[in-house]
Amino acid sequence: MASATTSISSQHAALRDVKAARIGGLRQQQASVAPSAAAARGQRARAVRSLRAAEPARQPVAASAAAAAPVAPVADEAAALAAVDYEALARELEGASPLEIMDRALAMFGSEIAIAFSGAEDVALIEYAKLTGRPFRVFSLDTGRLNPETYQLFDKVEKHYGIRIEYMFPDASEVQELVRTKGLFSFYEDGHQECCRVRKVRPLRRALKGLRAWITGQRKDQSPGTRASIPIVQVDPSFEGLDGGAGSLVKWNPVANVDGKDIWTFLRTMDVPVNTLHAQGYVSIGCEPCTRPVLPGQHEREGRWWWEDAKAKECGLHKGNIDKDAQAAAPRSANGNGSAGAPDIFESPAVVSLTRTGIENLLRLENRAEPWLVVLYAPWCPFCQAMEASYVELAEKLAGSGVKVAKFRADGEQKPFAQAELQLQSFPTVLLFPGRTARPIKYPSEKRDVDSLLAFVNSLR
Repeated sequence: MASATTSISSQHAALRDVKAARIGGLRQQQASVAPSAAAARGQRARAVRSLRAAEPARQPVAASAAAAAPVAPVADEAAALAAVDYEALARELEGASPLEIMDRALAMFGSEIAIAFSGAEDVALIEYAKLTGRPFRVFSLDTGRLNPETYQLFDKVEKHYGIRIEYMFPDASEVQELVRTKGLFSFYEDGHQECCRVRKVRPLRRALKGLRAWITGQRKDQSPGTRASIPIVQVDPSFEGLDGGAGSLVKWNPVANVDGKDIWTFLRTMDVPVNTLHAQGYVSIGCEPCTRPVLPGQHEREGRWWWEDAKAKECGLHKGNIDKDAQAAAPRSANGNGSAGAPDIFESPAVVSLTRTGIENLLRLENRAEPWLVVLYAPWCPFCQAMEASYVELAEKLAGSGVKVAKFRADGEQKPFAQAELQLQSFPTVLLFPGRTARPIKYPSEKRDVDSLLAFVNSLR
């Protein structure tokens, strides 16, 4: 570890020396010729340039800048950045605060890095950037389908911080073709990926082509099933930067190790503007048709694309950070119920664990001695994990009441059976097998708190 730290420190020092040479040259020129007020304003304007998404090549230098003292070649700085071992840097920064990480990112990349702002709690990134005292840039993807409250937040943020957000828009002809061909709400029928690709992923790709690095608000706790391995900093595995090609873009995730509740403590403490949708139960906020409030017992990502499987709740902006191991089929457990790698959930003496044979027998019975409440689940699913506490509490309340509470792991090899015979559409699915009715009744609500589940049982037992 010591050698890795030494390598990082020496690389950072080399980069600092290159920048010092550029700053020194500028100061020497300023000492001999006092710039006019207009020239000074021009220099400040150039310090934070606009995204040149469609023009990755550098623009011609202004005449006044050409007359300045010699500056170190940009190629030297790019080479120094390319030489950094970002895996070692991520390890070095693992215990650093978001403010320290933000400061390092802005110091290394200057005007060639920008914060990606979605209009949600990632406003914390902008506050951290402001606290560093360094110039910073912010860009956002305007999909054309955002909530009015999100647009209002954009305006408040610009005024609060005295900045201009650099908006990126989807290609109008691509949106027109998609809507004319498939309608305005095709994503409800065949998945959100195509719409996100047109409205979000491609505009992001154009934006990043004008940068060497970007800063995101990804956190590990946002989606334990897919984002659990997010590093503090990495070479972006999915997108290209200014120079093009693999390895040309660096991705910073300053709040990767921060819990969502701590982000909100920070936002309240610093009294920064936030999206008013948060006060209405929205946690993860995206486009209006694909975002809704989160109900009691639900995970924050369950408010996004709720009609799809939990594994599909990514839009493609951070596909390089999706934990493939969590999504892929792992070695099967002894009963064939799916991944053996994920720890089981709903573990309680009050919850009966059903095998495939057990639930098939329960399904065949036409006159059960007692009703059964069964949750169809997958242990890797964050939405199942979110309702674990309430389901176990419900089972303990119903103990001795004449209602059996059980679980059936319905992922992996069991998923086709559960879809065909047990009405499974997404995880978790809750079924009540009444005492005198053959067909199980599916719990229709997504309120998974104890009182709501208990009311369902009592109304049908």
